[in-house]
Amino acid sequence: MSTLASDTQRARVLIAADHDATRNGIRLALAGAADVSEADDADAAVDMAVREQPDVCVVDFSPAGRGIRATAEITMRFPGAAVVVMTDRIDEDEFLSAIQAGATGYVSQQIDPVRLPHLIRDVMRGEAAVPRALVARLLDEFRGRERRRLALRERRGVDLTEREWQVVEALRQGMTTRQIAERLGIREVTVRRHISGVHHKVGVGTRAELLALLEDVATSTRP
Repeated sequence: MSTLASDTQRARVLIAADHDATRNGIRLALAGAADVSEADDADAAVDMAVREQPDVCVVDFSPAGRGIRATAEITMRFPGAAVVVMTDRIDEDEFLSAIQAGATGYVSQQIDPVRLPHLIRDVMRGEAAVPRALVARLLDEFRGRERRRLALRERRGVDLTEREWQVVEALRQGMTTRQIAERLGIREVTVRRHISGVHHKVGVGTRAELLALLEDVATSTRP
């Protein structure tokens, strides 16, 4: 993927959306500014992203969990991918799920079509496309997680991987195994494997014990 595109370089964009109207609208907005390919289902989108390696993938599937899973799969199999998730309504939890899945951008379907080519160009330059209203939420999430990470390291002498942290943070929020899998775009068996690994690392035997430990750590790190 080209991350430092010149202003004259023609972008290569994969439009991955299940509604014809959405794909048509994005294609028209990018006319003359990008060479586009299209996929109308998540599996095809992943395969095309890996095969064609576009500069940017614009993903918009319903329900939102399908788009998150597609994003996670694309960024896992094509690490250089820049994925912009489009949504019919801006939602903080969905936004965090998209970022955790590897998305570079999260934008509303109601974006002004005139802005879309500029957004694609910005993403190609390595910039994030995030609504200003959600930047503070992202910073709070990052700071809180870092405080909890340091506290757990001090108490138990262990470091969790980024994916393990994503799983345990979702557990703290009361999410089920299925909901975590949908948020992160992974299989339920993979979620269980991560939880088992965390149990072993921190020295607890049950999910209830893990949640109690996490809540204690969270309480001790609140400002």
